[in-house]
Amino acid sequence: MSITRGPISQFMEGHYLHFNAAAMMDAAKGYETHLDEGGKMMITLAGAMSTAELGISLAEMIRQDKVAIISCTGANLEEDIMNLVAHSHYKRVPNYRDLSPQDEWDLLENHYNRVTDTCIPEEEAFRRLQKHIHKIWKDADDAGERYFPHEFMYKMLLSGDLEQYYEIDPKNSWMLAAAEKNLPIVVPGWEDSTMGNIFASYVMKSELTATTMKSGIEYMGWLANWYIANSDGKGIGFFQIGGGIAGDFPICVVPMLYQDMEMENIPFWSYFCQISDSTTSYGSYSGAVPNEKITWGKLDIHTPKFIVESDATIVAPLMFAWILKM
Repeated sequence: MSITRGPISQFMEGHYLHFNAAAMMDAAKGYETHLDEGGKMMITLAGAMSTAELGISLAEMIRQDKVAIISCTGANLEEDIMNLVAHSHYKRVPNYRDLSPQDEWDLLENHYNRVTDTCIPEEEAFRRLQKHIHKIWKDADDAGERYFPHEFMYKMLLSGDLEQYYEIDPKNSWMLAAAEKNLPIVVPGWEDSTMGNIFASYVMKSELTATTMKSGIEYMGWLANWYIANSDGKGIGFFQIGGGIAGDFPICVVPMLYQDMEMENIPFWSYFCQISDSTTSYGSYSGAVPNEKITWGKLDIHTPKFIVESDATIVAPLMFAWILKM
C-alpha cells in the first residue's frame, strides 16, 4: 500500500537527491524503517536546539511515539520551558556577527544572555523558572525525597503553575509533550546549566542538600537498566543531533554493559545517525565517522550508519517532517 505524504516530504523526495541532502534522505528513511520493524529510538540533543525551537517538530514526534527516550544537555532541558513561558521577551539579533564588545556588554546590562542570534531574557526566563522550581526542590529536600533533574521539571510542568505564563502554543513545547507522556530522559552534566548553577548556589548557601538531586552516575545506572529492558527484538536506535555529552554519555551504555558488566549478549545500538558540522581531522569525537564507534563496542558491523554533515537546525526538522509524513 502506498503511503500518502504531505508537500514537505514530496518536495524532499523530489529534490534532495545528492550529497548531504541525499544522506539526510537515507537517514530519514532508515529511521522510518527502524520504527516500522518494531525498533525504538533515542534522540540526543546538544547545542541550543531548544532555543532554536526544535520543539515545533520534536513535540509531535514525541506525541506520535516516534521517539522512546531522549538524552539532552541541561540547557536544552530548561530552554524549551523558558521559550514556553517567555517567548515574547526574547530579543533577536540578526546582525550578531557585527556586535562589538560594548554591544555585548550592553546586552548583559539589560539582562539578556545571547545564544547566536537570540537573546534569552533573564528576568522572564531564568528567574521565572527559578521561582517555581525552587519550591519543588525545597519540598523534596524537606521530605527527604530525591529525583532526577528532568523529574523536577516534569513536576513543575504538570503542576499547571506555569500555564499563566505560556507565550507560545503549548503543542510546540517538546518538554511539555515529554512530561505528558512521562518520556524517559537522561540529562548528563546537568550541573553546567543555568538551573544547575542555581541549584548549586542553594547548596552552597546550605538551603538545599546536594543529594536531593540524583547524580549522573545514577542516570547511567538507570539508563543501563532501561537499555536492558528495551533492547530486545529490533533494538534501540541512536539519533544524535550535534555532539558533546548529550551523545557521548548515553552511547557508552552498551560497551559499559558488555565490557564492565560482562553482559556478552547485550545488543549493540541497532541504528545510528548523527547530524554534525564537526570535522574528523581535528580529533573531534563529535566529528568521528560512525565506523570509529565499532572499535569502541558501540555499533555492530551491520548497524545502519548515517552521518549528515550539515546544520542540525535545518536538517532535524526536515527529517522529522519526513518521519511524520508531512
